[in-house]
Amino acid sequence: MRISELSERSGIAVATIKYYLREGLLPPGARTSPNQASYDESHLRRLRLVRALIEVGGLPVATVGEVIAAVDSPDLPMFHLLGVVQDSITAPVPQADDAEWERAAATVRAEMDRRGWDMKPSPAAIDTLTSVLVRLAQLGYADWGATALPAYFDGARTIAENDVTTALAAGGRDDIIDAVVVLTILGDTALATIRRIAQAQVSLERLDGSTAD
Repeated sequence: MRISELSERSGIAVATIKYYLREGLLPPGARTSPNQASYDESHLRRLRLVRALIEVGGLPVATVGEVIAAVDSPDLPMFHLLGVVQDSITAPVPQADDAEWERAAATVRAEMDRRGWDMKPSPAAIDTLTSVLVRLAQLGYADWGATALPAYFDGARTIAENDVTTALAAGGRDDIIDAVVVLTILGDTALATIRRIAQAQVSLERLDGSTAD
């Protein structure tokens, strides 16, 4: 298909598609003339993936480029791809050398040790969680790690089991890779959204709507 048809089918403007081509987010089409190229269903699928990562996942174009580069690397083991994807949505948090950080880190370690989880594959995510516990303690929620964290781990395990099962059932390597990217990044958005819906429902049930306008 020509770029105009690719634009029509994807709902993405031609100018945006050309921008994605320049940024390496979309592989070039097959040249049919010096000024024209032909595109196929793989380009349409990639466009939809890029658009979802940017518009729904909220990733910057540069970060999407890093994820796409990993996706297109045939020699990258799938587990390492997951690391690239997770790093793309996990802002680096500097570790603090103080008692507050160590207490929070000990809480996270204890919860993971209790479950037999390995800390090595997710250092950035663990640092982020530790920083959350530090901030919560500073705001007066020092017991949150003991009272709420187990429930978060329980729910996360159930969701992760579903994510991995769904990804592995996707088919060939390319389909599994797409599933890993989509379920990790868009799944984060879905999880946060469903949590807000659930909070509204539980608040309504417990408050009986008495505080609603």
